[in-house]
Amino acid sequence: MLTTFRRELVISLRALAFFSILLGVLYPLLVTGISQLAFSRQANGSLVYRDGKPIASTLVGQPFTSPRYFWGRPSAISAVDPDPKPDASAIPEPILSSGSNLGPSNPDLHKAIADRIAVLRAADPGNLRPIPIDLVTASASGLDPHISPAAARYQLPRVARARGMTQVELDALVDAHIESRLFGLFGEPIVDVVRLNIALDERDHRP
Repeated sequence: MLTTFRRELVISLRALAFFSILLGVLYPLLVTGISQLAFSRQANGSLVYRDGKPIASTLVGQPFTSPRYFWGRPSAISAVDPDPKPDASAIPEPILSSGSNLGPSNPDLHKAIADRIAVLRAADPGNLRPIPIDLVTASASGLDPHISPAAARYQLPRVARARGMTQVELDALVDAHIESRLFGLFGEPIVDVVRLNIALDERDHRP
């Protein structure tokens, strides 16, 4: 019986070593190698570089507050800034990830939406158009980098005024950054706010 136990133990240890090397070393190396060769940018986080340094990811939302930039969806756990800074950095720190888990009848959700509406109205008092819902509600993760084309176009007057551009020029830039439905079927057209704002800076040749 002791001999049988030893034999089974040796077989188990060999199987453990084999699958540890196969699935813990060789398989990850194979997948990593394929991804680096075929999808290098995506595998490394879809990073955006400026002067050789990573400044953002097109997959992660950023809390833009300057009137010179398009603003993305709010984070459920980031406080609303009642006084947006005109000199805010183009690429700020990433927002934190979390959902609010507040139901549609929760008064805290109503207050958060009202506060966000007030900030948008204060930033552009002459803009009386309806505010698209994605500018005042957070995504489930709080990291959504996309807004709807309607949300981008709502911000045209403010950004155009701050940049000294015409709304026609700015609208053309927004159009160029609209991503269509996946395979033409799934989802809705979206605009990546990080890409759009970087394109704005590149247009103005800002450092």
